[in-house]
Amino acid sequence: MNSKALVAEFVGTFALIFIGVGAIATNYINRGGITGTAVDLTAIALAHGLTIAVMVSATAAVSGGHLNPAVTFGAWLTGKIDPKNALGYIISQCLGAIFAASLIKLVIPLQALQAVGMGTPALGKGETPFMGLVMEFILTFFLVFVVFGTAIDSRAPRIGGLFIGLTVALDILAGGPLSGAAMNPARYLGPALMGGGLQYFWLYWIGPLAGGATAALLYHYTLADRSNRAIHNSEVATQSRLN
Repeated sequence: MNSKALVAEFVGTFALIFIGVGAIATNYINRGGITGTAVDLTAIALAHGLTIAVMVSATAAVSGGHLNPAVTFGAWLTGKIDPKNALGYIISQCLGAIFAASLIKLVIPLQALQAVGMGTPALGKGETPFMGLVMEFILTFFLVFVVFGTAIDSRAPRIGGLFIGLTVALDILAGGPLSGAAMNPARYLGPALMGGGLQYFWLYWIGPLAGGATAALLYHYTLADRSNRAIHNSEVATQSRLN
């Protein structure tokens, strides 16, 4: 198991939750703390998107910059990571999220954190669990599809995590008020365990994992460069015979 990659996944996911929850809480404070929903959606979207952009770029060379169990699950399904490391990645991501949600309590007034539910993704007014599940599926599908197209595909231009971060921001702008736009089981787990509530634990794991898996498999079997894979497999087989 790649210990350096595990550290990178822990730090990157820690940053996402710490900045994400911190942005929600401080936005509430800056707006006067009148109501728990007094947040600027654009500011929240940018906080999450920019954090993903910089942390994916910072960790890509070490771990691939997954920072999300849904991304790791999709990578495992398509053979981009072995089961042992995939499990290690997901554990590190969840631990990073929990640790970040724990430490955020040391720097932000508890009253503000309670008012925004620890920044835990939640269903909007009038949104049913089924609607939220479908929304998380679709938003995560977009995210993982972009991850494969801009980071995993060998033909993709190497531009760091910019487009991945932009996708996160776009998804939050569209789905933030509806499902919370978690797109990431760890993004829900950490704040939920630290006070946000685990009522919809299943929704924020099943939706993103299913959406990520669908995007990964679709890209892998319909859009990936099959010729390069065939050449690579042939080279590996030849090298094995020579050895």
